Amino acid sequence: MSEELVDSIRDAVSVINDPHMGVSIVDMGIVQNISVEGDEATIVIKPTNPGCMSVTRIAADAKTQAEKVEGVSKVTIIVEGHVMADSINEMINR
Repeated sequence: MSEELVDSIRDAVSVINDPHMGVSIVDMGIVQNISVEGDEATIVIKPTNPGCMSVTRIAADAKTQAEKVEGVSKVTIIVEGHVMADSINEMINR
C-alpha cells in the first residue's frame, strides 16, 4: 500500500513546475525522495541552486498537493541544500 501511496504523492507533486524552467519539480530531480509511514508522508526537496528564491513556494505547493492525496493525513517537507533550509523547514512544517 505505501508504494502505491508514494506513487500517488509523486503524481500529485509532479504538476508543480519550477517557476524558472517551466519543468516539473519531479522531472527536474528537485524532489529527491518521498517516503510514507502509515498515513504520514515525508518529501525531501533539494533545489538546483542553494540560493533559489523559489524553493519556499515549491515546498509549500508540494505540501499542499501531497495533502490532497487520499490516505495521507500529514506531510512533512524537508528542504536540503539551501542556505535557508532550516528556516524554510520550520516555517513550512508548522
